[in-house]
Amino acid sequence: MGTKTVDETGVKTDDEKTVKAEEEAATDQTVGKAGEAEDAAADTDDDTAPQAAAGGAVEKEGSTGVGQGAAAVVSAGLGIVSLTGSWVGTVASARESLIGQLETSSSSNVGTLIEKGYGDAWHATALWGGAFALVALIVGVVVLARPAFGAPGCPQAPWIKSVSWAGVALGVIGLLLAVLKYTDVLLGLPSTG
Repeated sequence: MGTKTVDETGVKTDDEKTVKAEEEAATDQTVGKAGEAEDAAADTDDDTAPQAAAGGAVEKEGSTGVGQGAAAVVSAGLGIVSLTGSWVGTVASARESLIGQLETSSSSNVGTLIEKGYGDAWHATALWGGAFALVALIVGVVVLARPAFGAPGCPQAPWIKSVSWAGVALGVIGLLLAVLKYTDVLLGLPSTG
């Protein structure tokens, strides 16, 4: 049989049994760690498999979301331009003012001078502001209506809805102001009589 020795704690032990027990403990620990590693790998594979399978859907949704987000921002930007004025509106206004000055002579009455020199320019500014407002309104409505015609189960991001509603609201306000300016209800030309 085995020899008896004293271990670190001062207890007499059988050498063969001690060595065998230590080997079994080491083997159990190694097997346990290997099993944990396999479980972790399986968990990782299980988690990434649906993500990998859904990767195509996520990319499609992301690209659709990007387009809708860009259109929503364009809608809001056009709505702001309709309210503040644009370079195109300024050029159209200056052009109409120049044409009015060329069409009138110094002998024309004051009403004609005001109408041709400033009234037409004001109306041109209103028309361009209304055009920008109308485009902002249409783009915003299209972005808001897009999910109804898109892939089912792909909800629209809340920020896209918010920016689209802002574009629609700015478009409506810009369109209303353009109509009021064009019909001379808002800041109409002064009367000369």
